[in-house]
Amino acid sequence: MTLLSINVNKFALLRNARGTNHPDLVEISYLCIKYGAQGITVHPRPDERHVKFADLPLLSKLIKNQDQKIEFNIEGYPSDKFCKIVKEIKPDQVTLVPDPPGALTSSFGWDCLKYKSLLIDVVKNFQQKNIRVSLFINPSIESLINLNEILPDRVELYTFDFAKNFNHNPEEAIEPYLKVVQFLQQNIPSISYNAGHDLNLKNLNFLLTKIPLIKEVSIGHALVCDAFEYGLKDTIQKYLTITKR
Repeated sequence: MTLLSINVNKFALLRNARGTNHPDLVEISYLCIKYGAQGITVHPRPDERHVKFADLPLLSKLIKNQDQKIEFNIEGYPSDKFCKIVKEIKPDQVTLVPDPPGALTSSFGWDCLKYKSLLIDVVKNFQQKNIRVSLFINPSIESLINLNEILPDRVELYTFDFAKNFNHNPEEAIEPYLKVVQFLQQNIPSISYNAGHDLNLKNLNFLLTKIPLIKEVSIGHALVCDAFEYGLKDTIQKYLTITKR
């Protein structure tokens, strides 16, 4: 089984558009959990156009008050402000992404050669606080030089290229990801796998069938779009049917 973590950033974007608290992000997250989500993901950006830093304590409280275990995953670039807040909140997982401040969305993974020193320090610091660390990576073995020294707990496969090429040729689309997973299994067997970006009801099953080792998928944009057609409850159930295979 793969854990379904719902990225609630787009719900926050809708809220922020009117300068009110509607929809209430805590209430929406509660409904996601009620309807079966096993995790909540947020990505607070420096300009706070989606989730705000002030949302994090409220969401953390909601998640910790659930009877069942719900994962809280905070994504972001490891700036001093981000690291300080994450260590205060102590989520189950922090996913480090190399986004520049004005990025529209996460669009590439870490270059582990170029950012080796930064990542070693940040990863160890979070791990010392008992926070699981996942590193956003490209489907490219060349970008993973020094990953064996950085040693995050997990990597998140950046699945944009897979999703973009899926309709044209699924087998070709998945090939670079299979090579990366095989490389990591052979060289850093302690690392586990997450996946995210542009995953949807059409391509998710193929991905998880080909890479059943994936422990968690983070899905936001597509799930919110699907909710316009199916409603939130039925949409989450459709994704769970795939992830609980």
